[in-house]
Amino acid sequence: QVQLVESGGGLVQPGGSLRLSCAASGSIFSIYAMGWYRQAPGRQRELVAGATNGGRTKYADSVKGRFTISRDNGKTTVYLQMNSLKPEDTAVYYCNADLGSLVSGMSVRNNYWGQGTQVTVSS
Repeated sequence: QVQLVESGGGLVQPGGSLRLSCAASGSIFSIYAMGWYRQAPGRQRELVAGATNGGRTKYADSVKGRFTISRDNGKTTVYLQMNSLKPEDTAVYYCNADLGSLVSGMSVRNNYWGQGTQVTVSS
């Protein structure tokens, strides 16, 4: 069973920083891409940042220059370093992974979500 476990959310003042982590575990044989999405109250879930196995990254325009996505050497953990946080960054942040795993002895490629972690930027 594949699990994505997030950590690092919390309350921070405007201009502050937070670092989110997401660790993937389970019968994983390949991770093709990992990323972060966020959803604010009354809004649709949106892509914040993504990183492929090949090292390509993508950022929402609203976070470029402030947020940095990275993955560990084993590539099963993804981080989101968030600097210069603004009140409009307040949302639940979700980890996402496009990966292949073993299900009943068969290789299956699927998309998985973490449980979400709250980030609140407020003075």
